[in-house]
Parts: sequence; C-alpha cells; structure tokens
Amino acid sequence: MKTSLKRVAVLTGGGDAPGLNAVIRAVTKTAINLYDSDVFGILDGYDGFITPGGVIPLDLGAVRGILPLGGTILGTANRGNPFARKVIRDGQEVVLDVSDEVIAAIQKLELDALIVIGGDGTLRIAMELAAKGVPVVGVPKTIDNDIGGTEVTFGFDTALMIATEAFDRLHTTAEALHRVMVLELMGRDAGFIALHSGVAGGADVILIPEIPFKLEAVLKKIHQRIESGSRFSLLAVSEGARLLGGQPVYRSSGDAVYVPRLGGVGQEVGAYIQAQGFETRVTVLGHVQRGGSPTAFDRWLATRYGAAAVRVAASGGLGQMVALRNAQVIPIPLSEALAVPKRVDLNGDAVLAARGLGISFGDELD
Repeated sequence: MKTSLKRVAVLTGGGDAPGLNAVIRAVTKTAINLYDSDVFGILDGYDGFITPGGVIPLDLGAVRGILPLGGTILGTANRGNPFARKVIRDGQEVVLDVSDEVIAAIQKLELDALIVIGGDGTLRIAMELAAKGVPVVGVPKTIDNDIGGTEVTFGFDTALMIATEAFDRLHTTAEALHRVMVLELMGRDAGFIALHSGVAGGADVILIPEIPFKLEAVLKKIHQRIESGSRFSLLAVSEGARLLGGQPVYRSSGDAVYVPRLGGVGQEVGAYIQAQGFETRVTVLGHVQRGGSPTAFDRWLATRYGAAAVRVAASGGLGQMVALRNAQVIPIPLSEALAVPKRVDLNGDAVLAARGLGISFGDELD
C-alpha cells in the first residue's frame, strides 16, 4: 500500500462554486503536513498543463487566508476539455485532441497524484485521463448537486442559502404589492436548488426539470391562492424546467464542444401569467448563486473532501472520487459516480413533503 506522496497537483475545472478554495487549502495542507509533499497548482483547469506559466508551486503561505473566499485562486475553465479543444489554426477555428500534450506535461511533472475538483464534465475528463494512466483522484463540485454517488456536493448549500434569501426578500414585496413573483434558478437538468429553496422559502409553485409542467396548472394554483385570501404568489422555476411535451428553453445553442446554455423559462412563465391579468415580475438570480463566501457547511464539506482526496491518493486509490455517504467521506470509483446523473427523486420525501404542504409542481390533473 502506498504511504507517501512526493509530488501532488490540484486543479479546479468547470463553473465556479463556493468552497473551491477550501478544497485547495485542505489538499495543500494535508499533503505537506502528512506526507511532506511538493504541491503544485494548475491554473485555469486542464489548460494550465499546456499553457506557459500554467503550473505554480503551492506552499502553506499560498493557501493562508483563502478558506472563506469565493471563486478559486487557481482560476477555472468550463471550456477546457483537452480531448476537444477549440483552437485557431491558419485563421480557422478547429477542434483538436490535445490530451497527449496534457498527459506528457503531467508525466514531466512526475506527479504521484492529480487532485481534480470539478463537476460531471471535469470529472469525466479526469476519468478518461485515468484510463490513460494519469494518477487521478476526483472531488465532486457543483452548485447543482447533480453528481451521482455522493449525497451532496460542496457549493450546493451556499447556492441554496442565497436562493432562499432571495425568496425571503421577494415574499415581502410580493405581499405588499399583491404580485406574482417568479424566481428563475440555476440547476441545469436537476431541480435540487429550486426544490429545496422553494420549500425553504415558502414558494407556492415549484417547477423543476424532472416534472414537466402545464401552464394551466400553474394558473390554477394562483387562482386557488386568491380564493383562499392570499393576493400574491411565489414561483420557483428551475432553468431546466419545461412544458409537458415541450423542450427546455435555451439562451444560446451549443455545438460540438459547448453545451447549449439554459435560460428564459422564467420569463416565459411570467409572460403567460401576466397575460392572464396578474401583475407579475420575474427575477433571474443567475451567477449570484455561484459567488461569494461559502457557508460553514460548504467550508466543512470541502475541507473534508480535500483532505480525504490526499489520503485516498496516498493509499493508492487512484481513479476514484471522494463522496459523502451516511455522514462519512469515502472513496468510490469515478465510473460509479458518473454512471448515472443524480436527479430529484419524484417519490422521495422532499417532493412528498412539498406536495403535502400544498405546493404545486404544475403537473396536477384536471
């Protein structure tokens, strides 16, 4: 069993999430304190391996004071796939596989472990690199909470807190002016942020990707609120929510490298409600959910993940990801974590609790 790590590198990839710096700090301090390792930071995701100056040394001084900071001191890139990298050649945009260059750079660094902090896209690249012999350990990061194999990802709790606070603020202005307030939230194809913050923030309607909705059912709930004496309504709308029989709403289309960008369903729902005679306002919370200082829970979880990732690497557990299960951080194969994306359980207690409270998911039958 491996008991030492001479050289360790860490990178952050994909969209930013509160708690990234806490992981970097934990990886650096654990590797130095327990294994006397040389630690390196890779700048701007996998791009740092093939960019001049993209690898920097990390010591205890480099990570001092970063625990409460949002963002990442290493930078990140959500379009840095080495297996499909857009470059300009002879004035033309082409897509190249530069993974061999990345692997050569990793080998030149003589790394015993590469700690990859990211969501499903970044970790899938890590799994492909592991298949080519790169000594990878993954750390699950995303505000969307959609990575399989783990009960929760760091970043989710902070996004949830921000979304819930937004509902608290919208509640007072909605009630004062007798309006319908629509709050569009992030989450891509998973409705965890909308579901959890909607319940915590007192939403009357929650629209999530896992439950296609009908506009008539949403309107029916608003009418029911008025009939019961409530002259305002709060709607939580996940950016990936879609009409029954319809498709998600996109702000921009994708291509061979970039995925389509979701956004706009909140405006469509709001416009429909407004057209039915209800004064309606739409708020898109957007990247506010990603930024700022992480909550205590996200700092705690991110720190545990980072420390555990180093211990897993030292024990020879390469090609794995650290995951939270039954309050314990354990290693699981990256292949297991990425096999099935995590989605809201429609028969789980969270959805059942919401329905029991009278919250509409827009799927009610006539």
